[in-house]
Amino acid sequence: MAFSGLSEFIFLLEKNGELQRVKAFVDPILEIAEITDRVTKSGGKALLFENTGTAIPVLINGFGSDRRMAMALGMRDLSEFGSEIGDLFGSITSPHASFRDRIKALPGLLKIAGCIPVKKKRRGKCQKVIINEPDLDILPVLKCWPYDGGRFVTLPIVHTIHPETGSPNAGMYRMQILDRNTTAMHWQRHKTGANHYEAWKKLGKRMPVTVALGGDPVYTYCATAPLPENINEYLLAGFLRRKKVKLVKCITNDLYIPDDADIVIEGYVDPSEELVSEGPFGDHTGFYSLADYYPRFHVTAITHSKNAVYPATIVGIPPQEDAWLTKATERIFLSPVKLAVQPEITDLHIPEAGVAHNLVIVKIKKSYPGQGMKVINSLFGAGQMMFSKYIVVVDGEINIRNYQELIGHVLANTGNISDILFMPGPLDVLDHSSDSFSFGGKAGIDATVKFPEEIPGNRLSNENNREVSYILPVAWLEVPFVKSYKIRQFYDGNRILILTIDHSSDNESLQKVLNLLRSASIEGAFRFILAVDHTVDPEDSFDVAWQVLANSDPVRDHYEVSPGNILIDGTIKLYRKEGFPRKWPNVVCSDDATIEIVNRKWDSLGFDSFIPSPSKKYRKLLRKGTDEIIA
Repeated sequence: MAFSGLSEFIFLLEKNGELQRVKAFVDPILEIAEITDRVTKSGGKALLFENTGTAIPVLINGFGSDRRMAMALGMRDLSEFGSEIGDLFGSITSPHASFRDRIKALPGLLKIAGCIPVKKKRRGKCQKVIINEPDLDILPVLKCWPYDGGRFVTLPIVHTIHPETGSPNAGMYRMQILDRNTTAMHWQRHKTGANHYEAWKKLGKRMPVTVALGGDPVYTYCATAPLPENINEYLLAGFLRRKKVKLVKCITNDLYIPDDADIVIEGYVDPSEELVSEGPFGDHTGFYSLADYYPRFHVTAITHSKNAVYPATIVGIPPQEDAWLTKATERIFLSPVKLAVQPEITDLHIPEAGVAHNLVIVKIKKSYPGQGMKVINSLFGAGQMMFSKYIVVVDGEINIRNYQELIGHVLANTGNISDILFMPGPLDVLDHSSDSFSFGGKAGIDATVKFPEEIPGNRLSNENNREVSYILPVAWLEVPFVKSYKIRQFYDGNRILILTIDHSSDNESLQKVLNLLRSASIEGAFRFILAVDHTVDPEDSFDVAWQVLANSDPVRDHYEVSPGNILIDGTIKLYRKEGFPRKWPNVVCSDDATIEIVNRKWDSLGFDSFIPSPSKKYRKLLRKGTDEIIA
C-alpha cells in the first residue's frame, strides 16, 4: 500500500500496536537518542515524541522490527517483493524462455512502466506552508551522542541532478546543522551526490540541492538502497508501493521532490566555497566517525505539509534501526544480484555485527571446483559490495542465519589458508581500522565443501579433531597481558579460541601471544583464534564479532600460527609496536549525565517498565576516560 505522508504510516503503526506516544517533554539534544537506544535494543515499538520544544513531533524507530519494516514497504513480509522481482526478471532474461513465456511477462513489464514517477504542475501537499526566510531551528533536529559535532539531520533524502546528463539522484547523506540556514553535506567520495558535486564544480556553477524528509516511508528506504547510479530511486519506490510517485517542482530551484513529503529543505551548494569541518558523529559502526571536510549547504526555503512529522533515526553500537533497512535490502535485492552477478547464489545475509559492510555471508549452489573463489572475486567488484571487508561463501543446506550452524560449517570447510583470498581494495570511508583512509585489506573465505581437485596434500583432516577436547597450558594463566580466554567448540570437534589482551603496558604483547601459541603445540586445535581487547567479554559472541570485524584489517591483521590455525587481531591498534598512522575513534555511548536525566523522567514517559541504558554495558570499552573522542 502507499502512504501519503508520515501521519498515515503513524496511524497504521498505532492501529497495529506498533507505536508508543511520548507526551512528556523530551529534549532533542541527547535525550531522545538515549531513550531510543534503550527501546531499540530491547525490541520495543516505534516512538512518536510529541513534545520536542518545537511545533513538530519526531517519529523514530519506525523501521526497527521485521514487522514495521514490512509495513513501511507495504509488504506482508520482506521476501514478498524479492520473489516478485526475481520472477519478473527471470522470465524476461531467461535464455530458455519461450515466446509464450515472454508474453506472460508483459503484465510485469507494464507494472514497471506504471511505476515511473510523474511530475505535477501544481504545488504539492509538502508546500502547504512556505517559509521564505528559513530557520532550521523550527525543526527538532537531534544531537544523538555526547561528542557529536552538533545536531544532525539523520534521515534526509538529498536530491541532486547531474548538470550534463540531467540524471537525478535521491541519496541519504547526514547533515550537520551549522547555523539557522546552513548545514554541512556529508556525501562521501564514493556516493552519487559527490559525483554530481564534482560535475557542478567542473562547470563552475552553483549546485541545486533539495532535501525531503518523511512522506511515504518507502522513499526513505529507496534513498538507502544499493541501486545503480542512473536508476531513479522513485521508480523503485513506485514498484514497491504499487503506485507511481508524484513529484512537484521546488519553490526556489528546479529540482523535483515527492508531493507528499512532510518537510522540504531547499537550497544550493556552491562548489567554489571552502569546505567546512563536519563531525565527529556517533556512527553506525558503533564508533565515532571523526571530523572531516565537506561542502556547505545553503538553505533558501523550508516548506512542509499541514501536519508535518519530523523523521529521525539514531545509529551507534549495533543493533540499531538501520539493521532492518539492511534486512530489507537482503531480501529485495537477492534476486537481482543473482541475475546480474552470479546465478548460483541462493541466499545472502548481512549480519548485524558486521554493520552493513564488514561481513557478508553468501550461500551458493556449487557444481564445480573453484566456484567459491569465483563468486568471491565477482562480488568484491559488484556495486556497493566493493566496500565489503569480509565475504564468506558457503554451500549446502545450512541456514546462514543460524550462527551456530554457520560457524560450524565454516570451520569444517576452511582447513587451509589457501581457502582465504586476501586482497587490498576500497573500503567504506567510515572504516577506522585500515592504515589508509577508505582503502585497506579485504578477505574472501571459501567455506564451500571442497571438490577433490581443491584439496591440497597438506589439508588438515577434520577426523583429527573429532571429539577431542583441548585445554590451554597452565602457563597461559601467568601471562599478564592475556586477561581471559574462551574456547568455543562446534561439531566435528572444530574450535575457536577467543583471547582478551591488554596491550596498554606492552606494545609487543601480540607478538608474545603469537610466540606462546606457536610453542604450545596447538596445530589443528583451532581453526581461528580471535584476539580482542581485555575490556570485551569473551562470553558475548555478538560483541566479539562486532569488535573483530570493526577493528581488523584482514590483510594486516591475520597471522598463520601453524597450518590450519589462523589468528585475527581484533584489538585496537594504538599500542602496536610500529604505531598506527591514523586516529582511532572511541565507541559511541551516552554520558552519565544524560543517562541520569532519562532515568529520573522515565516514569513520565508512558512505558510499561523501566529499561536500563545499554551505554552502561559499553562504557567499559571506552579508552582514555569518557571525555575524549580518540581512544
